[in-house]
Amino acid sequence: MRKTFGTGSVWEQTLGYSRAVQVDNTLYISATAASGEDGIVGDDFYTQTQYILQKLGTVLADAGFGFEDVVQSKLYLTDISKWEDAGRAHGEVFGDIRPTLSLVHVLPFLDPKMLVEIELVAQKGSN
Repeated sequence: MRKTFGTGSVWEQTLGYSRAVQVDNTLYISATAASGEDGIVGDDFYTQTQYILQKLGTVLADAGFGFEDVVQSKLYLTDISKWEDAGRAHGEVFGDIRPTLSLVHVLPFLDPKMLVEIELVAQKGSN
């Protein structure tokens, strides 16, 4: 079974991708930035990471998953020296869940106000 999920973002249509794709019991969520209705939310790594995780919580819920199902998390940071700020926000959500984690230093994103993107993989257990 393959099912796609979108948010209505102009980028999804323009670039031809889905916010998330579920294959059987696994959900793959595209890298997500702190973009809101009025542009980028937050001007620091902690705030943007918090906002992105809130957005991703909605994506997970819409697909019938939760943070507890996340098995892999990737944080893409434009300034790796700010890893502790992004990591603190990430730890507030995933401290007890403890998925795998990659911290990746990247060049600036399309919008220079974007400091962080987060990509997740979640998997439902076969209980």
